[in-house]
Amino acid sequence: MVPFSPFRCSQAPHSRDIRVGRFALEPSPPAPIRRSPQSLWTLSMGLLLAALVLGTSAVQAQSHRVGSPDTSVVATVQTDGEQLTYSVTHNGRTIVEPSPVSMTLAGRTVLGKNPSVTETSRRSVDTVLEPVVPEKQAEVPNRFNELRIEFEKDFAVVVRAYDEGAAYRFETQRGDSLMVESEQATFDLADGDDAGPSIYWARGENRFVTHSESYYQPPLPPDSIGGQMSTLPLLATYGDTGPRVAVTEANLRDYAGMFVVGDHAGREGEFRLHGSFAEVPLDVAVQGGDERNTYPTRRADYIARTAGDRAFPWRVVIAAESTTELLENQLVYKLGPEQQLDSTDWINPGMVAWDWYNALNLHGVDFTSGVNTQTYKHYIDFAAEYGLEYVILDEGWYELGDLTAVNENLDMQELTTYAEKKEVGLILWMVWKTLDRQMQTALDQFERWGVAGIKVDFMQRDDQDAVNFYWHTAREAAERELLIDFHGNYKPTGLRRAYPHVITREGVNGLEQNKWSEKLTPEHNVTIPFTRMLAGPIDYTPGAMVNAQPEDFAPRFERPMSQGTRAHQLAMYVVYESPLQMLADSPSQYRDNPQSMNFLASVPTTWHETRALRAEIGNHVAVARRHDSTWYLGAMSDEEPRTMEVELSFLEDGQTYEMTTWADGPNADRFAEDLQTSTRTVSAGATVSLEMVRGGGFAARIRPVN
Repeated sequence: MVPFSPFRCSQAPHSRDIRVGRFALEPSPPAPIRRSPQSLWTLSMGLLLAALVLGTSAVQAQSHRVGSPDTSVVATVQTDGEQLTYSVTHNGRTIVEPSPVSMTLAGRTVLGKNPSVTETSRRSVDTVLEPVVPEKQAEVPNRFNELRIEFEKDFAVVVRAYDEGAAYRFETQRGDSLMVESEQATFDLADGDDAGPSIYWARGENRFVTHSESYYQPPLPPDSIGGQMSTLPLLATYGDTGPRVAVTEANLRDYAGMFVVGDHAGREGEFRLHGSFAEVPLDVAVQGGDERNTYPTRRADYIARTAGDRAFPWRVVIAAESTTELLENQLVYKLGPEQQLDSTDWINPGMVAWDWYNALNLHGVDFTSGVNTQTYKHYIDFAAEYGLEYVILDEGWYELGDLTAVNENLDMQELTTYAEKKEVGLILWMVWKTLDRQMQTALDQFERWGVAGIKVDFMQRDDQDAVNFYWHTAREAAERELLIDFHGNYKPTGLRRAYPHVITREGVNGLEQNKWSEKLTPEHNVTIPFTRMLAGPIDYTPGAMVNAQPEDFAPRFERPMSQGTRAHQLAMYVVYESPLQMLADSPSQYRDNPQSMNFLASVPTTWHETRALRAEIGNHVAVARRHDSTWYLGAMSDEEPRTMEVELSFLEDGQTYEMTTWADGPNADRFAEDLQTSTRTVSAGATVSLEMVRGGGFAARIRPVN
């Protein structure tokens, strides 16, 4: 048996050293040899035949393969027949069966139909990325092998294999511009050895108009999903011991974002995910006079009009042997565009005192709380007292429809001056459509005020026009050194790598849902780290100080509560990744709970190292993260009580640490706010018992003693 090579091409074993086509490599001519005329003729014909055979096999190979550096992931591109296909294996097991891919351009030119290879080339990369804003690690290994296959019709397919997954994308060389009518992006998920995959499916609220806040359904059999559409990422699991496979996209730019629709249209009845893309809007209407509700009313018959010479978004397959590996996966970030900023020293992650969740509902103060200068000075004082970096002014600070019309009860100049004196940054919320109309005027005003950032909301779309808005806003904000927190948005696709001041984004069923819904269960909270968070940071906005077990929970707007325990909420600050992390409840609530604030005021929002410890999707999660020399541990449970034994093997040998814990109190299974703290000395290799009640949690800070 021939051993597997990451670069092997099954029909052309030498093609990795040869290029045939427009960029052919021509070998040096051999030294002349004297032959008889007959032998010269025979030799010439033999050489010609060999050259023809070798050249043909090099470019017309039926199967082109590329493997990851550790050989665990192999992507195969089939170029024979009428349809271009790709497949993926993980540790020798097929996870994506041969799946057809193509791109249809105006004039019915189909890239990928009857493909004819002209050239292949390969490269390997082994570098280390150092994110400006480290979400999981200060240093991100970036190792992959890449295969580039060029075809007639001036296009190429590029495939990369990483140890944690594979990705492919189209590239074109077709002049100034082109029009993409449709794209065929399919993922034929393998059936598995014993049973088909279980799918974590996020139904879209409305076709192509969505906040991407869908609830990830408990694992569903493929038969129950036919014809439905899901937002991404989508996760498939194969039993308790089989692989975990996720589908998403990366490097989305000047193009429509991808949803998926499921059916059994695979070649042998496999469950197939079809990419689905919104057409370009031709007419957009504002409903009810409120720019928060802006919907396309007429669409074109194409999904993008874009540059003819370009690379298109990556279609991504994440592969993990275990659930814990999902928590450490950074494939979407690695596939993102390279950083675009010359200066980044102004980008400062941090904690935020947020007003909207708690409805500015203060107590114990000598003024009427609301959207007024005195209330926001109180929030600024609270932030300064506890060392929080920012305060958000959410909806209400301006008259909807005009970002230059400040609420008459606010003195913005007084507020910004006061915040600067207190060394607290202000972040302003706004509706995207209003910002789009007033971009230059509004951002210039924000810069003059000295605000730190903007929170842009209600985009609800990822068609080409909407995607371009994100990029345009990122560029304009960078010129004025403003952070961005996108809300009402599509999933992350790597924009934050190009523009690290796009510091977090929502696109998740987060804490605010408790104001009107009962869906934000502990089970949901331990599902999203393995689904939505695969794509990037989640602005879940944790920090509820009013907590209840499910039977005692009720949605309410003015003084909302959360399901699960207080420790469940605290653990989110370690489990959930968001470099701009919210304190969602009111300053009054936090001052009433100094035990909780002792943890919240100390926990960082960026991480230099991440270790996933224990995990089962929708069941429990435990993760350890390091910032500088201090470790933090967070664990969460679903509606079942559980005890987990965790070994502190990640600590430095020979070092003594002080571990302070915030855990479920003895009565937290009935009174969910019951919290207990303790402190003890630990060292590397010690075992810690994490005891959690139903809907429970556990948080710890582990500091070196010296």
